[in-house]
Amino acid sequence: MSSRTSRIRSVKLMLFPFSLEGAARIWLEKEPPRSILTWDDLVSKFINKFFPPSKTTNLRNEITRFQQKFDETFYEAWDRFNDLLRGCPHHGFSELHQLDTFYNSLNSNDQDLVELTHGCTSSSTPAVSSDVAELKDMVRALILDKKNQYSAPLRKSG
Repeated sequence: MSSRTSRIRSVKLMLFPFSLEGAARIWLEKEPPRSILTWDDLVSKFINKFFPPSKTTNLRNEITRFQQKFDETFYEAWDRFNDLLRGCPHHGFSELHQLDTFYNSLNSNDQDLVELTHGCTSSSTPAVSSDVAELKDMVRALILDKKNQYSAPLRKSG
């Protein structure tokens, strides 16, 4: 590990307590002195305390089984999907897996919209799956496009 990485981890370790509140802060305060000496110690103990294996499995399953709801817009589905990912920060899914899961969860109209907007084919084909950045850019562009449509002020005619 480089000395820069080591310094970054040391800073994270020092600042981490300031990011906590509630049960997490109480947990850290109850840890025996000098029981957490490295960033890796902290990450391991924190995950074991707040994300036991059964909870992690349930959260990973929720992510894997994600589906866009019938009356849910593309943007709402994207937000909900990202909430699931944030709820399990150690899910271990690659960006490609995340994007592929999201794309495949969309209703056919939104899948068609992604394809038409960006001229691609199904994300499960090897050509698209091999290019994570392209799919990620397409999803982001579509989200920005949808966001701009919803947030554009109404103009008075006249």
